[in-house]
Amino acid sequence: QVQLVESGGGLVQAGGSLRLSCAASGRTFSNYAMGWFRQAPGKEREFVTEINGSGGSTGYAESVKGRFTISRDNAKNRLYLQMNSLKAEDTAIYYCAASTVSGLGWRLKYAYWGQGTQVTVSS
Repeated sequence: QVQLVESGGGLVQAGGSLRLSCAASGRTFSNYAMGWFRQAPGKEREFVTEINGSGGSTGYAESVKGRFTISRDNAKNRLYLQMNSLKAEDTAIYYCAASTVSGLGWRLKYAYWGQGTQVTVSS
């Protein structure tokens, strides 16, 4: 069974930075794409960013391009999200997700989810 555990959320002022981590276990980590999604109060969960199995390709939502960076360490089974220049509208619960395929763009293939970590940006 795949298990995902996020950490690193918290309260930060607008313009600040946070780094989220996701520890994965239960299968060969490097074989599958990983992603970050978020859900703000009263809104549906939305895609933020993803990275392919090898870590060589990434994709971002327009709202976070140039501010957020996704990365992975396949030797440590870890996924990261570096968030810079945070805005109040980035406030949400952030979820780590694991795909059942290696490539990008298959949003419906994200089958495994962490419990989420709260990110709150004060303006």
